[in-house]
Amino acid sequence: MSFLRDLDQYRLAQSCRKWVGTFADYLELVRRQPWIAQLSHSRIYRMIVAAGVEAREGGGKRYRFFSRDLFGLDDVLEKLVEEYFRPAAHRLDVRKRILLLMGPVGGGKSTLVTLLKRGLERYSGTEEGALFAIQGCPMHEEPLHLIPQELRPKFTSEFNIPVEGELCPSCRLRLETEYGGRIEEVLVERILLSEERRIGIGTFSPSDPKSQDIAELTGSIDFSTIAEYGAESDPRAYRFDGELNIANRGIIEFQEILKCDERFLWNLLSLSQEGNFKTGRFALISADEVVIAHTNEAEYRSFVADRKNEALISRLFVLRVSYNLSVSEEVKIYEKLIRQSDLRDIHLAPFALRAAAIFSVLSRLRESRKPGVDLLKKMRLYDGEEVEGIRLKGVAELKTEHPDEGMSGVDPRYVVNRLSSALIRSESGCVTALDVLRALRDGLDQYPFIGREEKERLLDLIALARQEYDEFARREVERVLVHAYEESARLLFENYLDNVEAFCGNVTVCDLVTGKELEPDEKLMRSIEEQIGISENARKAFREEILIRISTYARKGKKFDYTRHPLLREAIEKKLFADLKDVIKVTAAARHSDPAQLARLEWVKSRLVAERGFCPTCAGELLRYVGSLLGR
Repeated sequence: MSFLRDLDQYRLAQSCRKWVGTFADYLELVRRQPWIAQLSHSRIYRMIVAAGVEAREGGGKRYRFFSRDLFGLDDVLEKLVEEYFRPAAHRLDVRKRILLLMGPVGGGKSTLVTLLKRGLERYSGTEEGALFAIQGCPMHEEPLHLIPQELRPKFTSEFNIPVEGELCPSCRLRLETEYGGRIEEVLVERILLSEERRIGIGTFSPSDPKSQDIAELTGSIDFSTIAEYGAESDPRAYRFDGELNIANRGIIEFQEILKCDERFLWNLLSLSQEGNFKTGRFALISADEVVIAHTNEAEYRSFVADRKNEALISRLFVLRVSYNLSVSEEVKIYEKLIRQSDLRDIHLAPFALRAAAIFSVLSRLRESRKPGVDLLKKMRLYDGEEVEGIRLKGVAELKTEHPDEGMSGVDPRYVVNRLSSALIRSESGCVTALDVLRALRDGLDQYPFIGREEKERLLDLIALARQEYDEFARREVERVLVHAYEESARLLFENYLDNVEAFCGNVTVCDLVTGKELEPDEKLMRSIEEQIGISENARKAFREEILIRISTYARKGKKFDYTRHPLLREAIEKKLFADLKDVIKVTAAARHSDPAQLARLEWVKSRLVAERGFCPTCAGELLRYVGSLLGR
């Protein structure tokens, strides 16, 4: 079995990662590969960069490390890497700050921390991310801590590696009793970080402050050995197994940190600023770990308002993790969550997830003070679409109007819950945009903390999402229908060109049937141009531009048709659709339509399935729906 072969290869790879040697051997490794002695912030920064960095449209960076799981947070992630991890990796003072992720529920804070923890586990198994520890140390201590303070300047001068931190009480005792002070003989081993095995990655969750013990953070006395070793201050009578102990060399996550009792936060004051913490009857214990915490905005504001918290507040690096404000990125969130379920086989009609994403993003946007910019235009701009009259610089200005934009709105978890309901209730094996919008509407009564005004606002936003779907449905049928009547589109285009040439040349047009000379058909030309908003004053310039384009193509020996001019193509398609909409309206509604028209409609349906991502079920529903729209 191939799986058993994979299992053998996995065991072989795991065994190849094992390394045990003396401190003298480790020094030789450090000389050849100095990065193995880097601190935790530097290791995480190198891990992120090693996955790849690419430029974003409009400026900025995108880090591939996050790109498969976090969507629409590029600005946040760039700030995280460039303003926190990068300077911290260079030993600047920001590494002495607690990284606090602050934002609304469901915004991706926990996912971000989980990605860093899982990534660090994998990275420690690579050559670039390899790290070593004193064998048997409960805190997986950096072996360079064995070097006496008096010799560290010389070591730094020779190896160009500064040494920070002191031996933990356990290793200090073992150095004296087991090795007789001969640090070069101390055994060193390679370690692989693992949250499950409690090596280098810890998590602390608040619970009832009356029953939760500080030992969860800093370890506890081993009462079973006190009689043997005689004192609580003997390291052998202490369990260095608190979350701060085992997270040394990696990451400790504080879940909902501001819900913690204040006595659990006191340890973070010296840990963040000085890189050590107090435990039991021992001196300060050194720890090299990235402290990442998360909380919501309401608790953060309450915490900041209390002056007694100033000492901890000054040690925070606050990163605002807002909701995603891009519809396309929001769709990716839903696609990812659905892929992880057992309902992957249910067909999602085109625009189904986008309808939910439009509703979600609209709920998070704030009204702009700029004239002519409504919520829908703002949504399109944030999604990278072009909106007439607004340039890229204007989008940047929009984003500065409301600094707290994205910190409130519909929780992605609510949308996923309603999507789940629509998927489960699907009897046809297909979920359409209308199914999704109905599910969102029906679930508002169960939405937490919603008042009457907010419910009305959300219902209005569902109506806006429905309008967007109506436009999408018309456009999809329009595009396919034009292909069905391609010859009609070509004839309409040629007729338009004949009249444009006559208009610009101030000549008449010859009627192909009667042979009479006629004035250019202004009514026909305007009926096409009005489809794309060409005004009466702009008609002459538009027609002349078409003739210039034809002349340019002719000089290059190319044939010009309406598909080579985006605006003209849109105008021809809309005009043709307007002329043919009665075919859709009547045929979709009638029980006994003309067989030829039904055949043409079936052809349209087959093209929707073959080319536009529909299944037979949702393609038929789309045609019936567009027919009902045209009948209104």
